[in-house]
Amino acid sequence: MADGPRGLGERIRRIGREFGTVTGRPRRVGWLDAVALRYTSVLADVDEVTLMLLDVLSGLEEVFICTGYDIDGSRVTDFPSDAFELAKCKPVLERLPGWREDVTKARKWADLPANAQRYVDRIAELLNLRVSMVSVGPDRAQTIMR
Repeated sequence: MADGPRGLGERIRRIGREFGTVTGRPRRVGWLDAVALRYTSVLADVDEVTLMLLDVLSGLEEVFICTGYDIDGSRVTDFPSDAFELAKCKPVLERLPGWREDVTKARKWADLPANAQRYVDRIAELLNLRVSMVSVGPDRAQTIMR
């Protein structure tokens, strides 16, 4: 990426307004971790998910999803139950094409660029869950029901 990983994180944090409400401190941002999300969705007996802030990723040439972890040279796709193993995890990122189009005016699924749709569909596939809503901005009207 043109502005490097640190610059990209700053860009995502700024566009997504990822700062503490009280302290104003910057929040940590990163790519979606499908392994951790799948694990917690099973624990919580989740049957569908909502994807927020899709608009923050507009304009990126590539987007990534963590699909596994590397632990001492071995790839795992299940969330480790051992805290020592978890501490050794390095994310394995799947690269997907991004989209240049501004999605903030999208009001239905068909309005989203094909690459944004593929990103959402890939998340659903990795989680084995339906993505029932996608937000493309802060306004209530910027929520796409699927």
